[in-house]
This record gives sequence, C-alpha cells and structure tokens, in this order.
Amino acid sequence: MKRLERFSRRALLQRVSTGFGWLAFAGLFGRVASGSDVPHSAFRTPHFSPRAKRVIFLFMDGGPSQVDTFDPKPRLRAEHGKPFPMRIDATQFDAIGKTLASPWEFSPCGKSGLPVSELFPHLGGCVDDLCVIRSLTSASPEHAQACYFMHTGSTMQGRPSMGAWASYGLGTEAENLPGFVVLNGGMMPLGGVANWSSGFLPARYEATQFKLTGGKVMENLASSGPAGARANQLAFIAENDRAFASGLGAQSSAVETAIRNYELAAAMQTAVPEAADLRSESAATHQLYGTDSTDPLKARYARQCLQARRLLERGVRFVEVSAVSGIRFVAPWDQHGNLKKDHERNARIVDQPIAALLKDLKARGLLDDTLVLWAGEFGRTPFAQGNDGRDHNPQGFTVWLAGGGVRGGMAYGATDEFGYRAVQNIVEMHDLHATMLHLLGLDHERLTFLHGGRYHRLTDVFGHVIQDVLA
Repeated sequence: MKRLERFSRRALLQRVSTGFGWLAFAGLFGRVASGSDVPHSAFRTPHFSPRAKRVIFLFMDGGPSQVDTFDPKPRLRAEHGKPFPMRIDATQFDAIGKTLASPWEFSPCGKSGLPVSELFPHLGGCVDDLCVIRSLTSASPEHAQACYFMHTGSTMQGRPSMGAWASYGLGTEAENLPGFVVLNGGMMPLGGVANWSSGFLPARYEATQFKLTGGKVMENLASSGPAGARANQLAFIAENDRAFASGLGAQSSAVETAIRNYELAAAMQTAVPEAADLRSESAATHQLYGTDSTDPLKARYARQCLQARRLLERGVRFVEVSAVSGIRFVAPWDQHGNLKKDHERNARIVDQPIAALLKDLKARGLLDDTLVLWAGEFGRTPFAQGNDGRDHNPQGFTVWLAGGGVRGGMAYGATDEFGYRAVQNIVEMHDLHATMLHLLGLDHERLTFLHGGRYHRLTDVFGHVIQDVLA
C-alpha cells in the first residue's frame, strides 16, 4: 500500500483547491499580523504624515539639576542658606540641608532670549532650536526605576524600550544596519541593558550596542575566509533555513526572526566598519565636534555624537547616545556632593559635541526631520543634600527637544518659584512618549502589541500629545 504523503497546514492550503485556501489565509493573516512580523529592513507606513523620521536620545545619566541648567530660580539666591520653606517630600537620602542657590549665572540667549546656564556656552548658541520642557515628572526617585520609566514607560523591567517601539512601528530604512542602536561610551545606566530591551516585542527590535571604547565597535564582527566562499556559505545556510521554516507552518515566526537576525549580522560585517570609520570626516567636522579635544572624555563623547549623525544618515531609526565612563563609577550626573565640580565636568564633556550635532544636522538639512531628545531620568532638589550636593527630584525637572517638528526657542511648563515641583502645564512621562511617537507619525493609542492576553503600548493606558510644543 502506497504511503500517504504528509503535508504541513501551510502546504495543504497551498496545494488543494488550486491554492484558494492559501489566498484567503494570506489576506486574513495580513490583517491580523499587520506590523508584527515583517522583514527587519521593511519600511512601514506611519499612521499619518510624520514630522520626524528618526530620533537621537541624548541620555544624561544620573539626572542633571534643572535649577542649574535650563530653569533659573532667582528665589533660590534670595533664600540661599536658609531652611527650605516648602513641604519636603521623601528624599532618596535623608540628609536635607539648606536652600541651595545655583553656583552658575544664567543669561538670555539667541533671538528667543531663553535663559541658559553658563554651564552650556555652546548650547546657548543653539537655544532658538530648543523646545525646553520645564515641567516633566517621573514616577520614581530611584535611579533604576526612573531609568526604566524614561526608556520604557514603566518602572519595572521587561517592557520594550521606546527605541524598540519606534523600530516596531516604522521599521528601518537601513538595509544592513539595525533599526535601534545604542552608542555605549562605557557607562551602563542603572537597570542595565533592560533599558534598551525589546521586551515582549520580537527580538529583532532589541537595541544593538556599538561600543566606542577598547578599539572594537562590536565583538565577533569580522568575517572569516575568502569573500566568494563566504557568500556561497551564506547562500547555502539561507536556503536550508528557508526550507526548514517553510515546513513549520504557523510555528515558523521564531525561526523567521532568527533567520533575519543572522542575515542582518552577516550584512553588518561590511556595513558597521564603514559607518564607524570617522576618518572620512573632514578636519573641520572633527574640530566642530571636538573629537580632537585634549580631554579624553570629551573627545570620546564627541566621537559618539558624530557617530550618531553617521548612523542616522544611513537609515538607522533610533540612536541613543549614552554617558561616557570616567567621572563616577555610575550615573555621572548624580551629584549628591561636589555639585559645582562634577556638574561643570559633565557639562564640559557634552556641551560642545551636542551643540555641534545640532549645527551639523541643521547644515545637512537633517534637523527638520530628526527629533533630538536631551533628558536625564529625573532632576535634583533645590535644597542641599549635606552642604554641596542635591538629592533626586522626580517632581518637576527639565528636558529639551529639538528639530523633528517641535517649536524652537520656547519654554513649556513651569516649576514653582524654587524649582521643586511642576505647577504649570505638567507633563507626565507618557505625554513625552506620546508626543515623540506623534512626531514620528504614530498614534500612541494605535501602536499596540498583543502580549499576555491584552494589547500593550508604550504609553500603557495614559498619555496625551503635547500640542503646544508642535511647530
């Protein structure tokens, strides 16, 4: 008796009734899985016309002080050294000191006249491109939870990072590079790599780290063997992988993801060294960013900013620039003491490179459709911790946006007269995330992923677009 040939469900739909079952399934599957399982490099149609195509997140790890950077408070100077007159909420460390005025002067800058601390002389020249939000709040005063909240919209690990959501929602225009890249300057945020996780999204949306320390951008990047033999090997592997996946039917999604990750890894062997090679940049560009600085930390951060611009030019969707190691063992902006010395050191490292990045993007016509976000995980208290530090303050702090469809030369929201709590046009983290997605052409309420029996989104069940900051 002739043995019956066994078919997978996919093969059965393809072969019987001249394939009409397969056509029907393809139409249904396309509607169910829209945006959830497409090739890594696929460009997806946004929900509406975007103002920004890409994002750079300049993460100020540790939490810069809002009252020492972009939110001047004359009342602090008048009350300096006196007991703090407002109710004080629980602090991270119970070492509450007196009211502490900023050690730095503020000056109006640009045509807009927005005040900027003397900590940032270079950024002061770019203030007309900045949308300064002075009323952001966070849900946690603790570093790891606040880092998660800034990156993922949740204080708990395991959620997808905003870079993963952006890549999931829009795909990437880069054929041979990841959609989400973190430029790691040697300082890991508290909470670790979970800040850059794909969470429950498919693994291909996880951040890829480029390390600009130690001489290697990525480990195990170099290919082995002659180019022709390597190409034949990859073709053979791809053919066998596809044949294996085709027999799995509905269970092939994980295999397809793995195949695409391997294919991307192979393509990156050529693309990453080219993108990371800064020698092709002009001497004027290097001088603009400060890659030739005698301060090795500033030079390293300058290389990261220049690298970020090169990745965006090559189609990477979301780039995060992390802090450089060398100031503190963790969280460089976390000045519980030595406020003046360490805030000045941090500012010297980032001021010129960030200003150069803004100017360079603008000169190349990229700033209009690139959204730049500068933010720490929270701010600092307007009263001292001990004598010369500031404790954590999630109740009202400053971030800024530039380019990508936001209004430049403006301040939005306000803290009280001491800079302690947000009191006007209060912005919650979900609002910031909703606005970022909106500028990318994504409706934060429609960008969802089915996990654990319900549809999740970056903004959970919260968030409103901050209409007043849109150009």
